[in-house]
Amino acid sequence: MPNDLEDMVSVRYMVDDVEAAVDFYTRHLGFTLRMSAAPAFADVARGRLRLLLSGPSSSAGRPMPDGTVPAPGGWNRIHLIVSDIAAEVDRLRAAGLTFRNDIVTGPGGQQILLEDPAGNVVELFQPAGG
Repeated sequence: MPNDLEDMVSVRYMVDDVEAAVDFYTRHLGFTLRMSAAPAFADVARGRLRLLLSGPSSSAGRPMPDGTVPAPGGWNRIHLIVSDIAAEVDRLRAAGLTFRNDIVTGPGGQQILLEDPAGNVVELFQPAGG
């Protein structure tokens, strides 16, 4: 895992429960905990991907000037490559995890949308021919 933040790609997800999010990403998707300041914030990584998990009490969770409060669960997502999507889906469903859809096949491969505990989306993708 790279230590130089300039060599990493960072993505921030708003989450309802930082500890539940850390458990989800480290237990099920192969991320490693870099730092935790739960319940406000944690930093997990997988390869060069750094995922910033920000809870309601984090600075990223503060209301905007118009009163809008940042919240989890949109459609933007991280994209993780898997070699056997059917086996991954079986493994994750057996662990009781939630998907937004079923496996979809397109010209580039197959994908499915997994939800983290806060409703943020993680796309699992198996490239065509893979």
